Amino acid sequence: MKYKLTGRNLEITPAMENVLERKLTKLDKLFDENAIANVIMSMERGRSKIEITIPVKNSTIRSEQTGNDIYALMDDAVDALEKQMRKYRGKLIDFYQSGQNPNKAYKESVDREEDTLKIVRTKRFAVKPMDAEEACLQMELLGHAFYMFLNSDTNEVNVVYKRNDGAFGLIEPILDDED
Repeated sequence: MKYKLTGRNLEITPAMENVLERKLTKLDKLFDENAIANVIMSMERGRSKIEITIPVKNSTIRSEQTGNDIYALMDDAVDALEKQMRKYRGKLIDFYQSGQNPNKAYKESVDREEDTLKIVRTKRFAVKPMDAEEACLQMELLGHAFYMFLNSDTNEVNVVYKRNDGAFGLIEPILDDED
């Protein structure tokens, strides 16, 4: 596995880089040899932080750890990535073997009043074409409550989300002129 290391408010020492490289070799058996791990080590408010993101086919495996000891954080981040990748592979196998199709099972939308919203952060990312099953997997791997994606079946932007009862919901947009 290859890696790209970036330091923010932190000087990356050769010792840190060697330890990280040794830790990442633990993941070689789970990822393609051409996989690239994007690693960001930073110092924020006196605390160390490490973020490792590894793009995989139609998905992203990510770990973020914060603490005082950067070397312990490297261990924790790599362990979390390994656990996520094993879970991801298991779920992919389960989905494809069971033939489940959440497109038919979950069709809901959520309405909110605009005046109660306050946007405090904006993120930009490239949406990837995938089906709803893959989007649910991606959402769970990232540990998010929702995930926006380009539906490969309808070629529209959709959102999957985790419901309070543990099930998944799918939001499909309807344009006003389609009424």
